[in-house]
Amino acid sequence: MAKPRISDAVGGEAVRRALATVADRDTEATAVRYLLQVLADAAPGNSVEVRVPPFGAVQCIEGPGHTRGTPPNVVETDALTWLAIATGGDTWQHAIEHGRISASGSRADLASLLPVIWDAAGTGE
Repeated sequence: MAKPRISDAVGGEAVRRALATVADRDTEATAVRYLLQVLADAAPGNSVEVRVPPFGAVQCIEGPGHTRGTPPNVVETDALTWLAIATGGDTWQHAIEHGRISASGSRADLASLLPVIWDAAGTGE
């Protein structure tokens, strides 16, 4: 069974709240999961796994996939860094240079996909 999707209205509001203040854990989790969902929608596939523990992970980007064990292309970061790079508050390169992202594998460079385009107005359009 597929995970339920986060609507643009709910996700957008969570992202706005998470960026505006120190968000509670549930708001931060929803914001992270929503932006991961947006990334996976923008770059469908299963050759790269993007992990933001403890809140979520998605597979994205077309190419050779994996079915078991640790995937060959993995990106991992913390929630605050993910929120920053996914919304344009920081860049992929800057976060990599400062050790806030772990990226392994030949396809594990998300620079061209960030920031993601999300429904900042929360209108669903």
